[in-house]
Amino acid sequence: MNNFFKIKIIMKSSIVNHLSILVVVSSGILSSCSSDQKAGDYPIEPVPFTAVKFTDHFWAPKIKINQEVTIPIAIEQSTNSGRIRNFEIAGGLTKGNKFCSQYPFDDSDIYKIIEAASFSLQSNPDSKLEAIIDSLIYKIGKAQEPDGYLYTIRTIQGDDSHEWIGKRWEKEHILSHELYNLGHLFEAAVAHYQATGKRSLLDIALKSADLIDSVYGWGKREDYPGHQVVEMGLVKLYRVTGEKKYLDLAKFFLDVRGPNGEEYNQATKKVIDQREAVGHAVRATYMYSGMADIAALYRDNSYLVAIRAIWEDIVCRKIYVTGGIGASGGNEGFSAPYDLPNMSAYCETCASVGEIFWNYRMFLLDGEAKYYDILERVLYNALISGVSLSGDRFFYPNALASAGQYERSKWFGCACCPPNIARLLPSLPGYVYAKTGNEVYINLFVANTAHFTIDGTPLSITQTTDFPQDGHIDIAVNPDKEKKFKLKIRIPGWSDEEAIPGNLYRFIRPLSENVYISLNGKPVSPELEKGYAVILNKWKKGDVIHIELPMEVRILTADPRVTQDNDKIAVQRGPFVYCAEWPDNYNNQVLDLMFDTNAVLNAVPDTMLRGLTIIKTKATAVRHTLDGQFEFTKNLDAILIPYYAWANRGAGEMMVWLPTSQKSVKPLPAPTIASRSK
Repeated sequence: MNNFFKIKIIMKSSIVNHLSILVVVSSGILSSCSSDQKAGDYPIEPVPFTAVKFTDHFWAPKIKINQEVTIPIAIEQSTNSGRIRNFEIAGGLTKGNKFCSQYPFDDSDIYKIIEAASFSLQSNPDSKLEAIIDSLIYKIGKAQEPDGYLYTIRTIQGDDSHEWIGKRWEKEHILSHELYNLGHLFEAAVAHYQATGKRSLLDIALKSADLIDSVYGWGKREDYPGHQVVEMGLVKLYRVTGEKKYLDLAKFFLDVRGPNGEEYNQATKKVIDQREAVGHAVRATYMYSGMADIAALYRDNSYLVAIRAIWEDIVCRKIYVTGGIGASGGNEGFSAPYDLPNMSAYCETCASVGEIFWNYRMFLLDGEAKYYDILERVLYNALISGVSLSGDRFFYPNALASAGQYERSKWFGCACCPPNIARLLPSLPGYVYAKTGNEVYINLFVANTAHFTIDGTPLSITQTTDFPQDGHIDIAVNPDKEKKFKLKIRIPGWSDEEAIPGNLYRFIRPLSENVYISLNGKPVSPELEKGYAVILNKWKKGDVIHIELPMEVRILTADPRVTQDNDKIAVQRGPFVYCAEWPDNYNNQVLDLMFDTNAVLNAVPDTMLRGLTIIKTKATAVRHTLDGQFEFTKNLDAILIPYYAWANRGAGEMMVWLPTSQKSVKPLPAPTIASRSK
């Protein structure tokens, strides 16, 4: 690599002690604002998914598998489980008087499937899938009651028909999920309208939104959702329609929450007074995403103070090296600071989806690369661990170690995770670029072609790259006419010396290679601003930026306060965190292996796991002897694979954090008759 240019990544954020929060308000963009003032918006404008076409070898195939395998499975499972039949019965299309599936919130899975298909059809048109979605929307419309109410279990079986529900809205702040269902309906309706131009689902959604606006609000029913998501959905309806009552209702649902409620659903304090991440992780990230929307659209600084503090609490104390959040299965959420067990890690797939929503919004607010550093870590590790390489098996929790007890499932009774990841994957083209008046942000590196405008000038950007397998990226910038603007290219923390914002995890050795950037073949040394390399240029057709990101294999250690990771290391290459898994290692076991921090780590292509880059190294197997000592089998060949690809070859041992001493390794038992028994 040409070492002409080294970008020194200075601290991308003011990660401060969790006891004191630094809040920066720039240019008056975010300031206190009463609810009757004119709404604002995010300082940074997204480039929509409809403007970007993936052509890469990593995400484009996953999006195709998602459309051809995962979404059809979701439809099939929703048919078999009775989720679709619930709408048919409620709408009088099928006879019956019994709710067919397990949970009152099962309606939401159908909405997520429609959202997933809507995003996917934009990239890969499919008339058969579109017809299926049209049929589902017809059934939803028939199931909607005349005043807009839509909740099939009550329509079919009436009030008090399940322990979680009473009369209309009566137990919404507990477990009825009436508003949760509608939140997903609203999100699906907007995605469907944006992708197809059809109003069929949007009109259904608006009718339901008008109903809840007539029921809820100050001086009306003053209650909050037990499971957040309706806030994001209402904001999206506001954006499509311009009807501010939907935005006001979203803010109401946040402002009315707490205090003196449950920690489980973040209701022990008013949302603007919260500073730590607590409770159910999916509920939390959905709420923080809604709070980011309100912070932007109302220019409400109190919301901004809260979500910045909560974000720092997570990245400094409560996030896994894979980007996953939610250490505890008991509350499906956050545990105490630095309590990050590996084998019992929950890291729900839905929580990773929520993390991406939230970090994306934080970027749109602040324009800092640190949010995308987290988003990228989640995306390439904790999120896509939730679906198999073949697209037909799933994880609900995503543990970081296994003794063989974890196996991917065909589906779940509570099936929120598969359709959630199915709706996120095809929306990823919308996460690559963003813009302001005279600035274009490049946030993710994916081979693609994008067409949008910058300050009124049509612009085409084409990325050519084999990232994430390779760090070489060519970016062709082609405006319709010569145009002066700033191109802001995110420089990932892992490509320099910041493993993660907040330093909960650190690289043990510096890179031997450096980031390199050239413009039309000539090296450039752009300024670094908030984690972005900023190139101000009068761009013309044919301009090409070349970037080389160092893809060295890095070793990480955890903050000593994460005691579960003491005397252990993790391995990362590019955005991928790696793990040791049973099929590749000595005696089909890994928990007894001990690794040397000075061992050679070689990245090589692999033909078995869809061409993934694997890492070859050496390890030592450790076992007890009959006299209480240790026996070491040294210099064993060991293989590490990207964490997200584990459990695609059956159940068995796996670990992300690799022991480096006898204190942290799990030795095999002494070879007695009992230990050899099956």
